[in-house]
Amino acid sequence: MLTDGDAYLPGTPASGGTVRVETPAPGVRLLTLDREHRLNAMSGELIKDLHAALDGVAVDEDCRVVILTGAGRAFCAGLDLHEPPVRDAAPAASDDGAERRRSPQAGMHVQQAIASLVPKLRNLPQPVISAVNGPAAGGGFALALASDIRIAAESARFNAAFVRIGLSGCDIGVSWLLPRLIGAGLSHELLLTGRFVRASEALRIGLVSRVVEDGSVVDAALEIAALICANSPMGVWMTKEVAWSQLEVGSLQAGIDLENRTQILTSYTRDHTEQITAFLDRRPPGYTNS
Repeated sequence: MLTDGDAYLPGTPASGGTVRVETPAPGVRLLTLDREHRLNAMSGELIKDLHAALDGVAVDEDCRVVILTGAGRAFCAGLDLHEPPVRDAAPAASDDGAERRRSPQAGMHVQQAIASLVPKLRNLPQPVISAVNGPAAGGGFALALASDIRIAAESARFNAAFVRIGLSGCDIGVSWLLPRLIGAGLSHELLLTGRFVRASEALRIGLVSRVVEDGSVVDAALEIAALICANSPMGVWMTKEVAWSQLEVGSLQAGIDLENRTQILTSYTRDHTEQITAFLDRRPPGYTNS
């Protein structure tokens, strides 16, 4: 999915102006896509800011859970079609800079920048909860799918918008993630038609785990985040890592072997002992991530 190459030139620093990072509860980082006037559509600036925000939480030892949401009435409307795509009409012969920005190399650079958000979300040690407060289309749909948990407001709706703007419906990891969540048959329909799935259908087909009233989706995400934070940091990290890896493991035995090694690894942590002791003492555990 191509977007404005000028705002995502290599070496351009993130502005931080399109992604807000807040701490609404201990151990929780709330990342809000903040281009409300454009329904939080993906611009080059937003892509770079989101990469920077995710890189920040990845090394934040105080962060236990990440919540991703959008400002205003949308989660993320996907590509901002009001920005000139990198591959648009040929530049004037005298504009060498514009020619470089519209080259296949520039287009691939931006494509990879967008697509790499998906494995970055998957590889975060912290679970990511998408609080989908409104439409999640195209790239916004991909961000929701790449999250560990999805909660939808009643007004939320989802679609793989790529096919509706003349591109392949398979983009930004959606064609890998979607069939693993809802099955191949229904996934193929959504990819080929680009139709919208409303929150009620999303709940029925397993695309989201909960639907809540408009205005309360972040609160619902915070409730889940609190339950996650009640467990040990290493236990949560390894649960996320193994659960994602199991989607790529080729056999039951290979999956069990992976689980066995992870269980032995986590059993040697101090937090494992602390969680058991706290349970027996009927008190909240005090984790040290050690």
